[in-house]
Amino acid sequence: MATDSLTCGRSTVPVGPATQPVSQPTTEKPANEAPVDEDARNRAAVDEDNNDWAVLVAVVLPFAGLIAAIVLSWGWGVNLTALGIMLGMYLFSGLGITVGFHRYFTHRSFETVRPIQYLLAIAGSTAMQGSMLRWVAIHRRHHQHSDEENDPHSPHMFGTSFWAVMRGWFHAHMGWMWVHDGVPMARYVTDLLKDKTMTRVSNAFPWWVLIGILVPTAAGWLLTGTLWGALLGFVWGGLVRLFLVQHVTWSINSVCHIWGARPYVSKDESRNNPIFGILAFGEGWHNNHHAFPTSARHGLAWWQIDTSYMLIRTLELLGLAWKVRLPRPTALANKRVH
Repeated sequence: MATDSLTCGRSTVPVGPATQPVSQPTTEKPANEAPVDEDARNRAAVDEDNNDWAVLVAVVLPFAGLIAAIVLSWGWGVNLTALGIMLGMYLFSGLGITVGFHRYFTHRSFETVRPIQYLLAIAGSTAMQGSMLRWVAIHRRHHQHSDEENDPHSPHMFGTSFWAVMRGWFHAHMGWMWVHDGVPMARYVTDLLKDKTMTRVSNAFPWWVLIGILVPTAAGWLLTGTLWGALLGFVWGGLVRLFLVQHVTWSINSVCHIWGARPYVSKDESRNNPIFGILAFGEGWHNNHHAFPTSARHGLAWWQIDTSYMLIRTLELLGLAWKVRLPRPTALANKRVH
């Protein structure tokens, strides 16, 4: 099978087809390899069949926060302090998803120091999109079966009529979260389950969500010295921020598999959508990503803004990241649609 090449510093790394390889458990362990935490493996292997209410709360609560923000702003206008807190938290949790959960933990598109790994795992957890281990497992499965029958959230499984497309869009956007088809966690995240400390960080997901709501609340109180400021920090930096991060992330699954350009050959319907290229910190250049899934850079053209790659590149310049994987010019040319 032919392979593409990505550059890592001065070296060249061969990369296979546009799917993320699945972590396969093995009966033989290298001499220097840490053993898998069996307790963590067993916990992670249990599909969250009884999480319907948790998903409903995670979807409805941020929406309720958006309504509250509108009501609280009626006749008063938007509080700039609360807006600033929301923007800061949006950057923190959003980049935690894009740089952390996605480009680092799922695709290993770069390497980084241990403290940054912990920070990225915590930041992504504050987006309230599930634990890091589960998020990675679902996304790796998505790449393995992108827009095929076993894709967890493809919008293309319901037909081509208008209402079928709308049904597919809703399924890909959020409906898939209520479908319990059993994700074999130990198959998809065996590599991560070997890291006991990171597994504990992932399992502490509910606490990181809570901290992600308490921090903007405390910031609102500290910056204004009032309970009103704390309330606005809670509503804007906590709930509204969650609403925005969630729906922007989910739009990569839905919008970016329906509407947009396809400059590169891929086996699926992934699209480049410039709106979400900006809002999702570069994730909206989705066809680029599916063509070169292990690339740290998704905005491959000079004009395709990729905030996530800017952060990775900054870490690299500071010596905090290395082995940053990028497509070679020949690989780009070979996959470009002519």
